[in-house]
Amino acid sequence: MKLLYNIFISLLIFGMKVFALFHDKTKKGVDGRKESLNKVKSAFSKTDKVIWMHAASLGEYEQGLPVLEKLKEQFPDYKILITFFSPSGYDNVVKKKHIADVICYLPFDKKSMVREFISQFDVKLFFTVKYDYWYNLLAALKGKNTKIYVISALFYERQSFFTSYGKWLVKQLKENVDWFFHQTQFSLALAKSVGLVRSSVTGDTRFDRVKQLRNRDNHVDHITDFIGSNKVVVFGSSWQSEEKIAEMVSLKNNTLKMIIAPHDLKRVEHLKNTFSDALLYSEIKDTQHTVFNAQILIIDSIGLLSKLYSYADIAVVGGGFHDAGLHNILEAATFGVPVIFGNHYKKNPEADDLLSVNGGKSFADEHAAAEFVLFISGEDNEEELAEMSGNAEKFVSEKPDSTQMIMQKILS
Repeated sequence: MKLLYNIFISLLIFGMKVFALFHDKTKKGVDGRKESLNKVKSAFSKTDKVIWMHAASLGEYEQGLPVLEKLKEQFPDYKILITFFSPSGYDNVVKKKHIADVICYLPFDKKSMVREFISQFDVKLFFTVKYDYWYNLLAALKGKNTKIYVISALFYERQSFFTSYGKWLVKQLKENVDWFFHQTQFSLALAKSVGLVRSSVTGDTRFDRVKQLRNRDNHVDHITDFIGSNKVVVFGSSWQSEEKIAEMVSLKNNTLKMIIAPHDLKRVEHLKNTFSDALLYSEIKDTQHTVFNAQILIIDSIGLLSKLYSYADIAVVGGGFHDAGLHNILEAATFGVPVIFGNHYKKNPEADDLLSVNGGKSFADEHAAAEFVLFISGEDNEEELAEMSGNAEKFVSEKPDSTQMIMQKILS
């Protein structure tokens, strides 16, 4: 099985390099990995003590960040490395203020590449977030006596660990991971069913992260002027389906304000063509008269969405109407905003939990979602909206401090 895994890695590298010729996002990842080794060589000495967090993409980064921040407080002299697999995660974080000494792409999981990379510094503690496992990396780190953890671990029945060929993969985790911090009891039970007993349930660290959002300055210039005295729906990380909902809602209610923040800025041109009277956020200066007259505001810059949710009466969060993956619903719920999304969210247990307390609604098609947005935003349904809002905020507030529980175990 080890041989097959290494063959798989070689095929993955080859496939990504070929695909990069035709796909810009893949090309970013392939090209970015060429710089990873030089980045750590420039920033670290071979005796530098390093805490390393790996996140597949942006969502996992947000989950891991509360733990990383606490570790930095506990070990202020240690340097910080953050690696990503996905360009979307890397691109979003590298441009922001962060606590890392180095942010780079995770090297391909080839033995020689991994060994050279980790030989440049002294990794004292490594953690990966959720379920991004690279087995040559884990083995190499364990060979250097690194403490290895999985934060917000999430096991589900369709993973390869629970197949006839998954025994070797489980063996690697048993030998190399010191502790799994699970999001749910179900995940813990699955892990223990294959012998991964060094585990505990600590919940989802994203709740810790989104609670922090309430206490920061969430002001976004011009948004209050745009909304006026109207209700506003924020379409966060929107794909085509969520934008279709916005289109249907706008045809039936011309007073409800809508803010659309697409998951990819490449969609801005399409949105501008679809909503010809919409205003681009970048166009706003002091044109208050124009702002008040526009029903739809298109966000054509990154980094504003989590703040925009603080203005929302209702949120429609993208990714749930297809298999791309539901985006972060907790960033809206933390502000007491009812969340609307599609029904493709199998890897998001928090979605089921939010639905169970009536802090959100899930729909199989865009028409039903649009009808609900129109219903819940109506003047005759203020009580229903207020009830859902309170449920969403309570849902986040009552979650335990996962980061504290994780830190207690790591430091014990």
